[in-house]
Amino acid sequence: MIFNEENSVEQFIRDLLCGEPSTSTTIAEPPPRQSYQTAADSKWSFFPASELPRQTNDVYVVPYVRKALVRLNPSIAAQPERADEVLYKLRAIVRAVRSEGLIRANELFTEWLRNGQSMPFGLNHEHVTIRLIDYDHPANNHYVLTTQYTFRAEGGVWVRPDLVLLVNGFPLVVIETKTPVRLGISWLDGARDIQSYERDAPELFACHVLSIATEGKSLRYGSIGLPLDKWGPWHLSAADGGLLQIGEQIRSLLHPATLLDILAHFTLFATDGQNRRLKIVCRYQQYEGANLIVERVKDGGPRKGLIWHFQGSGKSLLMVFAAQKLRLQPELRNPAVLIVVDRVDLDAQISSTFHASDVPNLVKAESRADLELMLRQDLRKIIITTIFKFGEVGGNGQSPLLNDSDNIIVLVDEAHRTQEGDLGMKMRAALPNAFLFGLTGTPINKRERNTFFAFGSDEDDNGYLSRYGFEESIRDGATLPLHFEPRLHELHIDRTTLDEAFAEMTSGLSNEEKEKLSRAVSRMGVLIKFEKRVAAVCADIATHFQQHVAPNGFKGMVVTFDQESCLLYKAELDKHLPPEASDVVISASGKEKGDKRYAQYDRSRDQEEKLLDRFRDPNDSLQLLIVTAKLLTGFDAPILQVMYLDKPLKDHTLLQAICRTNRTYGSQKAHGLIVDYLGVFDDVAEALAFDEQSMQRVASELAELKDQLPAAVEACLRHFAGLDRTLGGYRGVVAAEAHLATPEAQDAFAADYGRLSKLWEALSPDSVLGQYRNDYRWLSQIYAYLQPRNEGASGAALWQEFGAKTLELVNQHVDVETLAEDVGRIIVDASLVELMVNQHGIDNIAAELEER
Repeated sequence: MIFNEENSVEQFIRDLLCGEPSTSTTIAEPPPRQSYQTAADSKWSFFPASELPRQTNDVYVVPYVRKALVRLNPSIAAQPERADEVLYKLRAIVRAVRSEGLIRANELFTEWLRNGQSMPFGLNHEHVTIRLIDYDHPANNHYVLTTQYTFRAEGGVWVRPDLVLLVNGFPLVVIETKTPVRLGISWLDGARDIQSYERDAPELFACHVLSIATEGKSLRYGSIGLPLDKWGPWHLSAADGGLLQIGEQIRSLLHPATLLDILAHFTLFATDGQNRRLKIVCRYQQYEGANLIVERVKDGGPRKGLIWHFQGSGKSLLMVFAAQKLRLQPELRNPAVLIVVDRVDLDAQISSTFHASDVPNLVKAESRADLELMLRQDLRKIIITTIFKFGEVGGNGQSPLLNDSDNIIVLVDEAHRTQEGDLGMKMRAALPNAFLFGLTGTPINKRERNTFFAFGSDEDDNGYLSRYGFEESIRDGATLPLHFEPRLHELHIDRTTLDEAFAEMTSGLSNEEKEKLSRAVSRMGVLIKFEKRVAAVCADIATHFQQHVAPNGFKGMVVTFDQESCLLYKAELDKHLPPEASDVVISASGKEKGDKRYAQYDRSRDQEEKLLDRFRDPNDSLQLLIVTAKLLTGFDAPILQVMYLDKPLKDHTLLQAICRTNRTYGSQKAHGLIVDYLGVFDDVAEALAFDEQSMQRVASELAELKDQLPAAVEACLRHFAGLDRTLGGYRGVVAAEAHLATPEAQDAFAADYGRLSKLWEALSPDSVLGQYRNDYRWLSQIYAYLQPRNEGASGAALWQEFGAKTLELVNQHVDVETLAEDVGRIIVDASLVELMVNQHGIDNIAAELEER
């Protein structure tokens, strides 16, 4: 028996959705995650493409659409010829794909599919809503699965997707399957096929919801125009694991109720910073989290819940989806949804996310008076505000109560901050009967601050309504792993002083203790900002950035001790890099407001956002942002790969800061990197002191990658055991190819080389690579020779393009030698203090300490 994509994966999906599997193996029903769905009896019916009543140049099945229009719309049932007017309008959208663009055409068609459109078919030509799909009674819809759905596009191009799912005749889902029995073939090959269909036959995707690609071992789905590295899984268990688990995922994702739910509530069209229109379809953790919120509200309780999703996994969009669906539930009677953040920059970010997604009935409370007026008047919209606007509620003898309605749902972003104190209590007093849902990537479980107590419900296992940890986030490709690299150990501040600085950030201390620790931090500030130390750190930052980061097209952030440090680091970095390569982002307030040195960095919100857009632009010369507090939470710039850390941070503050680097950005960005100049990571368990041990493993030392290098090189060389690698010219190439005589052998080598290449790109130009240079260059040349040349070649998951540093080595024969770290040693000890006293005088230092 020969296994191929048609008789294994394709047939398996067809049998799974349309009837009993053709083997004795059974697939479990979807787990409780799907319990909030309806129309459990809805089912797909299989029809071969040859039996569908359509022409090959028809995007949808016209007779099916016509029957649905009559079935779902009494005004058309009364006069069936009215269906032609609707079909004319739909054909106009399909024809506009080439002129208006696929995203815009799909947005217009989605509006028809989701909400219907008004047509003058009522009594006396009154306008009535014409529906294409029945969401209230899903069993009224016609669900068809077909195979080899041939379509002839404009210009005579033919495409033939493996599987297509139609609802009422409209092709909403395209599935491409691949063989499960060849190592080099993966879901990525199917996804590339789908992208070629979008390019060559965009009309077919005018009414599209999502696409799926699978080879039977892993599954990924995406929307039109989505880069392949953004395609995501639909996980129901810990990992991909063959056809049985893929079957569970298929049955869950493509259940008619799930598909219609995604179309109705979990699809957005947004405008990005470059004014491009994008289509966004939810990731599975957003779908689960938002639906759990909606179902809890519809059930009437418990009246709170904690959504614990790791940093960078899409909590902002989860709030958009939840707010949008809550507002559309008729049984909730038009609720007010309050989005609460705790920073002005997060306020701007959340607002821009909602506005970019064209969410209707959205308002922003610009002031405390605005917020109070909206709540007292019981405004039923989506309201965005900061927690601080509750700060004066109940002042001047006024009642703390703003609205006692039980039809208010509050979604609190970064719920681990500010909610346990006075502001959180005032918000609860103002809205005593509201539903309260907290969203966080780093919940706090300590005696004095406890996110689980503030938002967790006793009815929820482990205290949270939904959990999506960093392991799941990295597994799914939603975020990247984090590595840290200690640099210039001789510049690390001693541990005792560092611990004292950490303690300054904790609460629960007496005024006397705070004063004492404040002086300690001031002393550390003098040490950190010592002139020669700043010069050494900045010289190393410039060298590291130019050698490790810039060659791959990524950017960086420098985190300094305080606002004055930002200026000092900027001045020093300008000695090593062009001035336009870096800029300072701070909040110029307090004493800095009147200081002329800070004037050029005192930007308006619009000016700052333009600067940050420049940073996000890979073609802009701005490469480094210098900060101390701003941008350490909420800032999203996928191009940011490295953070140069020279400020004492700990626990949740540290985790939130370093996660600025964990966003995905193309295939070449394999991890986020934290370069530690202060010794923050000298004790990882102490730096990330979370109750849950898994959180302590969020960041791993880059040195661990060095330990993996010898085995990775050896794994690649084993494919050529016994080969004389001194052979040059065509004899060497022929001999190497003979060792990889089968496609399976070539794919196995490609898989091993891919792992080695990622290590090399992450470590280059570290001196540890020197001893492996010749082996790696030889392996890279063989890999380049064997790599498929045509764009549509299979094995896309294994045969990737070279990274910048590998390409440089292969093409230019660059040596990787030991790089001299020409930086003077500065030891923070008694001799340094003595030198500082000699330079500045004891009186000046004492005066500076007192000032601080």
